[in-house]
Parts: sequence; structure tokens; C-alpha cells
Amino acid sequence: MTTLTHATPTSSAFGTLVAETARDLFPGYFALVMATGVVSIACHLLGLRLIALPLVGIAWAAYLVLWGLTLARLVLFPRRIVEDLSNHQRAPGFFTVVAGTCVLGTQTAVVAGAEGVAAWLWYLGVGLWFVVMYAFLTAVTIRARKPTLSVGINGAWLIAAVATQSVVVLKGTLGAAAPPPPEVQFLCLAFFMIGCMLYLAIIPLIFYRLTFIRLSAVDFGPPYWINMGAVAITTLAGSILLLRSASWPLLADFVPFLRGFTLFFWAAATWWIPFLIALTLWRYLVRREPLRYEPTLWGMVFPLGMYTTGTLQLSRALDLPFLAAVPAVFIYLALLAWGLTFLGLLGRIGGTLLRANRRA
Repeated sequence: MTTLTHATPTSSAFGTLVAETARDLFPGYFALVMATGVVSIACHLLGLRLIALPLVGIAWAAYLVLWGLTLARLVLFPRRIVEDLSNHQRAPGFFTVVAGTCVLGTQTAVVAGAEGVAAWLWYLGVGLWFVVMYAFLTAVTIRARKPTLSVGINGAWLIAAVATQSVVVLKGTLGAAAPPPPEVQFLCLAFFMIGCMLYLAIIPLIFYRLTFIRLSAVDFGPPYWINMGAVAITTLAGSILLLRSASWPLLADFVPFLRGFTLFFWAAATWWIPFLIALTLWRYLVRREPLRYEPTLWGMVFPLGMYTTGTLQLSRALDLPFLAAVPAVFIYLALLAWGLTFLGLLGRIGGTLLRANRRA
């Protein structure tokens, strides 16, 4: 009887904790999976297998937990999801579900060698892309009261481009052994161009906000690192298509275009890095904004890992071996950022469980 008496409030407290976590779940939390996956891939490509393999387990655990919380939120708090979907600041976070799925698929194929599982994740990612893309665009378009540009847009909007290119990266990775049907080759090429279009359409609005609208230190948050991350994954997608061009017949006529556009986006990603570092230092050192864990920090880790991987693959696609020196350094920056952010996450989880235990 004593065991049953103690089990009831404990299980009740756990259920309450899960419900509260699901209710307030940040839509962009799948960036945790994105960051973990791409850092793992970069480690694998650079020969750091002892680090890459455990990150596969962490990414899968995070992915399944986040899906569980998302489904619980959909069942218990559907209105919250609808509200987030029409919120110009929070809604772009839903694209991390797509990108997280495809990056996890790429990690599963490259690091774990489970291409069958990765193939299923690609189909899921494509389906999620259509759902999230058009639900998001419809919701923010038909919204009656819209925010001003200074309030409504930030770097998180570029996750739409990231999600689009992640579909290309995963399928290109799976297409190394044998070329997919021409229809799928065409789809990948079209997705690559859609991702480029989305970046080129959104980045002028973000650049305008940065340079012509007065912003506070709080406004220069981690999501602005997606400015670089979006072009870094575009570099990776273009590089993979170039590496597949010899075996994917449909790509042959587009090789010159892919070479130029891929190098253009890598140059853009590289250009962003000093600027973003300066803004980050200004926020935390000059304006003394407290550095504490927040889910959006994964949006800073992901671009560092993606720039590492994208540059490495670009050096191979364009036969520029001197570029390989860049990822050899950046991988340690990405690992440091991932490790510190993961420790922050563990601290947040520990604090939440401690408070829940006290309430129980």
C-alpha cells in the first residue's frame, strides 16, 4: 500500500510536467536535432568517429522526445499550435521539424550507415515540408492584424530555406550508390532552386531590419546566425548535387550553374561570420546581456556545424583542397558551441525536474 500511495502523486506530477512542457514547447526546438546531427556528420567526415557515433543516439533520443511532446501538444493544446502558426516570430520555428527530420536522416545514413531508415525519413521530410510550408505561408498571409517589419521578421524566417535544402542534402546523400529516378533528380534540383529563391527573397527584409531599424540588444539573438546557416546548407546542397552530377544524368546540363551558385552562397556564408561574431560580442560583452540557456541557442550551433560540413564538401566538389583547412578549425568551434549549449540544456532539464519533485 505504501508503494501505491507514493506512486500516485509521483505519476500525477510527471503527467503534469509533461503537459506543461508540451503546452509551452518552443516550435523551433527541433533545432536541437539539426545541430546535433550536423555536428555529428562533420565529426564523421573529419575522422572523429568516437564523437560522431554517440551524437547519433543523442539526436535520435531528442527527436523522439520532441515528437512525443509535439503530438501531446497537438492533442491537448491545439489552439496553442494554431496561435503559434500565425505568429510571425514563432511560426518559422515549425520548419525545424522538417530540417530536423532530414538532417537526422542524413546523419543516420552517413554516420550509422542505416540508409533504409534514412530513406523513410526522407519521405517523411518531404511530406512535412509541404504541410509546414503552406500552412505557415497561409496562416501569416491571411492573418488580420500583422506586425510591423521591425517586430515580425528575424533570422528564423530563413529556416524555410534550410528546411528546403535539407531535403536535397538527404536525397543526394542517399543517391551516392545508385542514381534515383529522373523525376526525383528533377525534384532535388527544383528544391535546390526553391531554397535559393527563399533565401534571396527573405534576406533583404532581414538586412533592412538590421541596418535601418533601431534595435535593442535583445533583438540580436541567436536566430540571426541562421543568416549564415541558410547559405551554409545551400552550399552543402549544391556541393552534393555537383558530386552526384557524374551519375545523375539530369544534372549534367546544370553543372556550370551549380558551380557558380554554390560558390556564391559559400562566399555569402563566409561574409556573414565576422559580422555575426561582432553582433554577438556587442550583445553579451558591451551591452552585458546575460548569457543563459534558451532553445534558440541551437540556432547558433547549427550554422557552425553546417558551415564546417558545407565547406568540406565544397572543397571536394570544386577540387579545392586548400579549403579543407577551414573545417579542420571550425569543427572545434562547433563542438565547443554544441557542448556548452548541451550543458545548458541539461541544467534546464535538471532544474525543471527538481521543481517538479518539490511540488510533488
